[in-house]
Amino acid sequence: MRNQDQARSLFGVSLTDRPKWQQFLFCSSGFFFGYLVNGVCEEYVYNRLQFSYGWYFTFVQGFVYLILIWLQGFTVKQMVNPWKTYVKLSAVLMGSHGLTKGSLAYLNYPAQIMFKSTKVLPVMIMGAFIPGLRRKYPFHEYISALLLVVGLILFTLADAQTSPNFSIIGIIMISSALIMDAFLGNFQEAIFTMNPDTTQMEMLFCSTVVGIPFLLVPMILTGELVKAWKSCSQHPYVYGVLVFEAMATFIGQVSVLSLIAIFGAATTAMITTARKAVTLLLSYMIFTKPLTEQHVSGLLLISMGIILKMLPDSKPSARIPVSSVNAKHPKTSSKGVESVGVEEDEEKKALV
Repeated sequence: MRNQDQARSLFGVSLTDRPKWQQFLFCSSGFFFGYLVNGVCEEYVYNRLQFSYGWYFTFVQGFVYLILIWLQGFTVKQMVNPWKTYVKLSAVLMGSHGLTKGSLAYLNYPAQIMFKSTKVLPVMIMGAFIPGLRRKYPFHEYISALLLVVGLILFTLADAQTSPNFSIIGIIMISSALIMDAFLGNFQEAIFTMNPDTTQMEMLFCSTVVGIPFLLVPMILTGELVKAWKSCSQHPYVYGVLVFEAMATFIGQVSVLSLIAIFGAATTAMITTARKAVTLLLSYMIFTKPLTEQHVSGLLLISMGIILKMLPDSKPSARIPVSSVNAKHPKTSSKGVESVGVEEDEEKKALV
């Protein structure tokens, strides 16, 4: 478990002294609840009401986040990281949200699923290039992720009524969002790893405060700000749906940050990627829909990927904390200790 010295809690529930399976259960349950509601609301707003204003909806969501964080009792005085740390993070976060929501207007459902299902692979690859993290994964974890991706695509497209319909604009938007998501998760893990006193509320608060102004640029350039304002003014009940969606997504966001802080970006990406298959499977169980051979094949590959992920590493982790190095070599010369310290400082400088 990462950041063992830092007390972690989720909406008042302490996670620190609980076994890992309970930590996983609490965090993943919050995530599944939040994004299940989010999916229902998005379906209603985009498809039923025909409102495709991704930037504006993310803009409204940000203000709801700030109110909820304030109600949680977080203040700026509790920050442990400088504001500049969150500038890059916020730009990527808001850009990813906006592009993902905006791509819904250009890609049909099967095409969206195919792209979203691959998220875990770029997360694992990019982890090797993030300063302060430089994470390397065993070969079997890459195979695990590949099995999960293929299985999820097979399962989710099993009962699709249409073939994937690809639009150039949609592909560019969703691909950019995937790259941003890969950087985002690893960058968040690096912040938690290098400064364990960072809380989930701080990261969400700072990312939102710094990120909201970034949304104004595309909204003004595309004219979406005026169009969305007029449309929502004519149908004010849309704001009620957006606020409800933001409240549920807030629970999901904090849960995801808890997963990243405790289990890492790659494991979190696998959980978020598998969410669609789990929710679809539940719908089949609740409404007693028949499962096809493609459904079974997809579930089998997903199960194989999860089991392979649970296998213990045959080699020790590539990254060794500086504290562990000092503990194992107490008689290291001052020059050696100084070089280690300089290397760690360089990593921190690159991170922030």
